Amino acid sequence: MQETKPPVHPRRARLVVPSRSDLLLKNFTELIGGPMGARSAPGLVSPGVFTVERVLIILTVVAALAGLAIKGYCRANGWSSPGQFYSTCYSDFPEFFRNRGLGDGTFPVLSPGSLFEDPVLMGLIAGVTAWMVPGQGISDARILGYFDVNATLVAAVWIVTVLATARMSQRRPWDAAMVALAPGIVLAGTINWDMWAVGLLALGMLCFSRERLVLAGTLIGLATATKPYAALILGAVLLLALRTGRIRGFLVTAGASAAAWLAINVPVAVANPSGWGYFRFTETREAGYGSLWFAYNLVARRLRWPVLDPATINWLALAVFLLACTMIAAVALTAARRPRLAQLAFLIVGAFVLTNKVYSPQHVLWLIPLLALARPRWRDFLIWQGVEGLHWAAVWMYLGQVASQGPTQHNIDMPYYVLAVAAHMLATAYVMFRVVWDIYDPDYDPVRRHHLDDPQGGPFDGLPDWLRFSPRHPSHAVFPWRAKHHA
Repeated sequence: MQETKPPVHPRRARLVVPSRSDLLLKNFTELIGGPMGARSAPGLVSPGVFTVERVLIILTVVAALAGLAIKGYCRANGWSSPGQFYSTCYSDFPEFFRNRGLGDGTFPVLSPGSLFEDPVLMGLIAGVTAWMVPGQGISDARILGYFDVNATLVAAVWIVTVLATARMSQRRPWDAAMVALAPGIVLAGTINWDMWAVGLLALGMLCFSRERLVLAGTLIGLATATKPYAALILGAVLLLALRTGRIRGFLVTAGASAAAWLAINVPVAVANPSGWGYFRFTETREAGYGSLWFAYNLVARRLRWPVLDPATINWLALAVFLLACTMIAAVALTAARRPRLAQLAFLIVGAFVLTNKVYSPQHVLWLIPLLALARPRWRDFLIWQGVEGLHWAAVWMYLGQVASQGPTQHNIDMPYYVLAVAAHMLATAYVMFRVVWDIYDPDYDPVRRHHLDDPQGGPFDGLPDWLRFSPRHPSHAVFPWRAKHHA
């Protein structure tokens, strides 16, 4: 009889399997027979129907349904305070539909008198999805329909984000399972439209990894027009451009990003200057729930310390963030081996999250795909996500107390809420520290341990250093003028 063998694709590369490479998952697989066998060849041999991407889609759909189940109380009983906080099912979708005029036909940032405090592209998404809800006026049925339309689209964008993360990971597509199953997205994915910015940024990073710089910049610009944090990735691109001497990669990407952002914002600013400029009201508002500054003011009022006003918080937050960026730049330009793009992007966005005067529960979405690319270790990821889950619950319990004005014994008291904020900040700082450790000692980097340089680096992947400082060992430094001198 003729021996049959599984088909082998000549251009495929062997995939990194989490049950082999991740100690935590390896131990868990003992319940189902242990990790994948050493003689198996994932990525080389066809997996049949259940490819990596199809499994990731299934996982994402299951997680999205779990997120929808968390909103079940509000879907059945409506979104009203304080019940929506105590039931942890608050969402901006019903709030904006009911109280920002979306249900009455007001189109965010375009209609005269529109007060929409989010960026332009997010406002356009909110307005277009309101058109998709049948009927007229504000009713419980239309509010529920608006939520369901947006929750469905968020799930679709979530799937796109997972697939983009998998495809830019080269031999490590299973790292995208962190994004597919992230507790933070399950809990906070349908609070606001932030997932759209996360998805656009993931697509931009995918295009950058494939050196399609103009398209990458355009997508990053669109993501920035949805949530400004997305522009921070250009800081990571700039640092790598300085490190490698490939400045063109930064100029093309940043130029395309600026053009896309202007293409979205300029027409709206011309058509409705007041509606476009309303986003800047955040400069004058108080510190938001979940931020360091809000927690400090809570403690300060109870202990009668000086309370920080919005103007003081603005410049303090900016100063601390710029200091953090200076430290990240020092890491990027002094490490013995060039950092990866995802590592620097995660550090910069993480610094912004920790120092900004607003930290809404859904902002954790910004960091999840970046951490899955920067440090794909399930133990650290789950610890961080567990703490973020506690912070998510503490926010709603505290808001429930504020909305109900109920007695302390029936609510979470202020010190416990402040401890939850501190725990969230410490957990985020911990994973940032682990990323910095990986940069200075690449042997600990889960990605580079598998003979990869920078899967998301695009034009910088595999390049030698053009500029590197070495304060401890000046002879190890690399300068462009020194190279010319030796030539």
